[in-house]
Amino acid sequence: MRIVVLEDNLTQSTLVSALLRKAGHDVHEFTLTRDLQRFCVRESVDLYLLDWMMPDISGKDFLHWLRKERKDFTPAIFITARDTEDDIVEGLSAGADDFMIKPISQRVLMSRIDAVLRRTKPREPGEVLSLPPYRIDTALKSIRLQEEEIELTEKEFDLALFMFRNLGRLLSRGHLLEAVWGRNPAVATRTVDTHVSRVRGKLQLRPENGYRLVPTYNFGYRLERVESEDGESRPPASEAA
Repeated sequence: MRIVVLEDNLTQSTLVSALLRKAGHDVHEFTLTRDLQRFCVRESVDLYLLDWMMPDISGKDFLHWLRKERKDFTPAIFITARDTEDDIVEGLSAGADDFMIKPISQRVLMSRIDAVLRRTKPREPGEVLSLPPYRIDTALKSIRLQEEEIELTEKEFDLALFMFRNLGRLLSRGHLLEAVWGRNPAVATRTVDTHVSRVRGKLQLRPENGYRLVPTYNFGYRLERVESEDGESRPPASEAA
């Protein structure tokens, strides 16, 4: 996952970030909320870990901005020294998915993160995603269109799967790059554009097939479902393989 840590205490930030990286996540650290806001304008992530009391803009105000102004409902967890019942209620009411009080247990933190991500991004090992007319087998790394298997490279499959799993979300090029290629400085963002173009063509992501891949200038892409003529969308279904 691509995770943001907003924390002005460098000791705390370093500890949490090291733990997340050890678990295989990509981490972006911020000590000022305004810097994070600028990041959010051009990038997307999978999870926010927010301190409440920041030197410029509070974590609660940032979350309110994210939800109300950006219309971004990416999962968020508060990690804060504020510990009253009113604080917890206020934080959750602001749009947080969970609330943890410092000092935190590393094992509990990872469990809370896993729980939030399971709720927001449910998936099973070896799952089969049925999104008519597409059928994605994650174990076999294959995608079928109308029962015909599409020939894809490994990166093309990974990119297509990530976009289908984030259906309707606007994903930045940086987010796609980290999710599919990892933090590899030798890979340029234009690689994302090239692979997106190939995936769009090979999977025939067109309105007549119920989906379209929409570019957003200077940001990234969103794979979205197209409503049928009767106004009803085709809901995705998932079943264990």
